[in-house]
Amino acid sequence: MSLQWYALRSKPNKEEALWHEVSARDYECFFPRIKVQPVNPRSRKLRPYFPGYMFVRVDLQVVGFSGLAWIPHSVGLVSFDSQPSPVPEELIHALQRRVEQVNASGGELFNGLKSGEVVVVSSGPFAGYEAIFDVRLPGSERVRVLLKLISKQQVPLVLPAGHIQRVKSRRERGR
Repeated sequence: MSLQWYALRSKPNKEEALWHEVSARDYECFFPRIKVQPVNPRSRKLRPYFPGYMFVRVDLQVVGFSGLAWIPHSVGLVSFDSQPSPVPEELIHALQRRVEQVNASGGELFNGLKSGEVVVVSSGPFAGYEAIFDVRLPGSERVRVLLKLISKQQVPLVLPAGHIQRVKSRRERGR
């Protein structure tokens, strides 16, 4: 029995449905999702780390290539030259650790936050202070903000993305 990990593609915005279908078939599946802090409180709190993809561990000799391609909401396995490409198990373990780290640090900051927007620090030693969002630091879940001080000076501060929240505009607060 040769179990290997493969990347399985889903139809657009159907990752969750595909994950349920794969799980119902008792295939081992890794669907990496991260916590997000959406602006709209009714929005999803978990989003796919790789939109449109998940990982499934199967024996292709038993399941068959078309067995995964015909699952509802599936587009099929990621393939090169019509051959499904296995994903190294070490990479899956590294991704699992990374997703755990992101979620343990409070998740990822909601998309759409622009440089210059006012945020409030929600935890840590600067909790309660207002700041101006500057930039998301590449390759990490950290952001740089400009902390507003009493003397109208702004001090750059690097924080985990989960430690800041967007300040609602007056229009949003009035609703």
